[in-house]
Order: sequence, then structure tokens, then C-alpha cells
Amino acid sequence: MEVRRLQSNEIPPMNLLLLADPSEALIAEYLQRGQCFVAQMNDQLIGVYVLLPTRPGTIELVNVAVDENHQGQGVGKKLVKHAIEQAKAFGYLTIEIGTGNSGVGQLALYQKCGFRITGVDRDFFIRHYTEEIYENGIQVRDMVRLSQDL
Repeated sequence: MEVRRLQSNEIPPMNLLLLADPSEALIAEYLQRGQCFVAQMNDQLIGVYVLLPTRPGTIELVNVAVDENHQGQGVGKKLVKHAIEQAKAFGYLTIEIGTGNSGVGQLALYQKCGFRITGVDRDFFIRHYTEEIYENGIQVRDMVRLSQDL
């Protein structure tokens, strides 16, 4: 598997991006401001993430997504680790990430990769999404924020 920056002449893989974020409008907005990276295996895109500068010295990892046929095989962990290395290479001091309150697997993954919980943005998904989102049988309401010093 190779992880690389999406080239400017390539179309972002919306099918993958929509796995992690159901809002095409929000995806389009942060793709404009961030850098998109893709995981490729045998000429097939199987994963994606976006790095989004947020404030001086800080970058946010948004929209980590893996094709459903490749989940549970360590691709997500490789993407997160790659993002951390890219953030370091770009000279950032802190990397942040957020996930829904019901994302038990994501919370475990991010903590295994060195992130620590820093806060909760209550009702984030209620304020920013028009339709209710459910995951693991739980309504996604709050954004759990995590960060890591680089």
C-alpha cells in the first residue's frame, strides 16, 4: 500500500470521503483549505485523509476513511500514522482530530496512535448537520476532540 498526496489534476474520492462525513458541502469546503492524501493498492484508492491547518502551529486531521472491503486490516492506522508524520514534516507543533461520541473504534484507534482526549464539543453534529446521524445504534451528537503534541 502506498500513501500519497492527491494530485491537483485528480478528482477527490468522494465515495471514500462520504464514508467519514455525510455532508458533501462540508467536504468540499475543507478540501479547498486542506491537503488530501490517499492510500492506493493495486491502482485502487482504498483510503483517504485530509490535513487542515487550523491556527498557527496546529493542523487537524479530518476525514480518515477506509474502503469497507479493506477495513479491519490496519489501513486506518497506517493513514493516521502517515498523517502524523506529514504534520511533523510540515513543521506543525500539534495535530488534532475529532470524532463522534459514538465512534468507539475511532476513539480506540486515535488513542493507540498517541492522541489524548482534550475536550468535547457538545451538540457539534446537531449544529452542523441537517440530518440526524447514527453510528453503533447511538445518535452522533457530540464531537470528541483529541490532540497530540508533535
